[in-house]
Amino acid sequence: MNPAEKIKDWTRNTRQFYFDVRSEMKKVSWPGRPEVVGTTVVVIVSVFFFGLYLGLVDYVLAMGLDRVLRYFRVTGGA
Repeated sequence: MNPAEKIKDWTRNTRQFYFDVRSEMKKVSWPGRPEVVGTTVVVIVSVFFFGLYLGLVDYVLAMGLDRVLRYFRVTGGA
């Protein structure tokens, strides 16, 4: 295949690709504004909750590790 045919094929394929994309996008069932707002609120609340939860777990584990290290530092081990 010569370069001119390759360019024609590329142009034809690109045009067909965009036609197909446009056709498929018309078939998509897009959510309404209330659904988008509702799911956004759920995501924000979930992120906040899990952030607090993981922060609390991290704090508790850090305090526990600190106590263990202090115990071994003071007593010199078991």
